[in-house]
Amino acid sequence: MLKQQSLDTQLAFPQLNAGFNHVFKPGKLSVGLVVPIEEYSYSAVPGMHQQLEKIKLAETLEFSSVWLRDVPFNVPSFGDAGQLFDPFVYLGLLAGQTSKIALGVASLILPLRHPAHVAKAAASVDVISGGRLILGVASGDRPEEYPAMNINYQNRAKLFRESYDYIRKMAETAPSIENKFGYLNKQLDMLPKPLKDRLPLLITGASQQSADWLAANGDGWITYPKPQAHQHQFIKQLRKKNTSGLTKPVMEPLYIDIAEDPNSEPKPIHLGYRLGVNKLTQYLKARQAIGVNHVALNLRFNQQDIEKTLHEIAEYVLPEFNKED
Repeated sequence: MLKQQSLDTQLAFPQLNAGFNHVFKPGKLSVGLVVPIEEYSYSAVPGMHQQLEKIKLAETLEFSSVWLRDVPFNVPSFGDAGQLFDPFVYLGLLAGQTSKIALGVASLILPLRHPAHVAKAAASVDVISGGRLILGVASGDRPEEYPAMNINYQNRAKLFRESYDYIRKMAETAPSIENKFGYLNKQLDMLPKPLKDRLPLLITGASQQSADWLAANGDGWITYPKPQAHQHQFIKQLRKKNTSGLTKPVMEPLYIDIAEDPNSEPKPIHLGYRLGVNKLTQYLKARQAIGVNHVALNLRFNQQDIEKTLHEIAEYVLPEFNKED
């Protein structure tokens, strides 16, 4: 583990906007939160109570980021309506009500939106937030949403690639592009531009793409939690294929339920664990050692009072990962 951590420390990440550079640092792990920051384990629909206050508290407590999800429809078989609000509308509010916490989307479903709208909205959020946007993108995992928008679910792999290419092109001045989503011949320009050279785009899972495409595209990867050895191998394979001279960060979401006993051993729950804060620290350190650079904690199943949990994590967990170099 120490050898792997030493290796990761030598790697360089691209320098993009303020949010990306704050959250992702080689050889280090940062901790964020998934919105809504509340418990709603017995319902698909959260209450969304006092979310702005909780996000402001998260910023004060020095969580590095908050992450919104893109859930257009409440699909009964999926069982989770996300944070309810359109992510870009919500990001506009958060950009004006916070000052330093990174604002992420994990993840925007590219085939279900026109990329011109995505590029315009994302660049707008990036500018008004002072460069704090990190945009996760995905091909989508709820087939029921596609016919609702008259889009063929089987075509989502190609639509994802073409949408990705279109969004990237919009960062250029008077771009040229022709694909399923439209034609631009250097006569039009989209404004505003992202604050830096491009928007930080993180690819979620494989998004129906080949390993070579994943290695060549995106500024990082979002992957679901896997057993330690499997996650380590997955990260090594991703980075082995990358030949750009820079490497890319890895983010992992994690559902947690913080137990009263700080030394309570991890017990599996959906995509995560019920565990004590000391064991959470151990888990995160182990993930850091294999090359995970950011973990976004999801409190949907958390049985303790949410604000108490945030303070507990901030007091006992974050200091281990927020240390200055």
